[in-house]
Amino acid sequence: MPKQNKIYAGIDKDPKGAMNPTGNIIRDAWLFGLILDTETGEGWSTQRVDALYGQVTAEWEKYGHMVSCLPPDLMKRHREIYDAAIKRARELGWDPDEALQDDI
Repeated sequence: MPKQNKIYAGIDKDPKGAMNPTGNIIRDAWLFGLILDTETGEGWSTQRVDALYGQVTAEWEKYGHMVSCLPPDLMKRHREIYDAAIKRARELGWDPDEALQDDI
């Protein structure tokens, strides 16, 4: 299936906890309030994910793309979102060391 025709299953259905770029886009959109925390991206086209990526990038630019530059409230929210995501991903079998092997 061509990339432009792909439909996203949703962050809650993405294998191994959505520890991938699309999952990060959705989590970061939650962080910045671009979408509701209940929005999973289910049924979204590649174009819709790409558009959200543009919005998320614009928000991160305000902070130099660094978590350490977020204001305290957003830093706390980021930690909560990502701690929960990592916990869930590990429960689903995600191994960060295994993911790094793809980069070697």
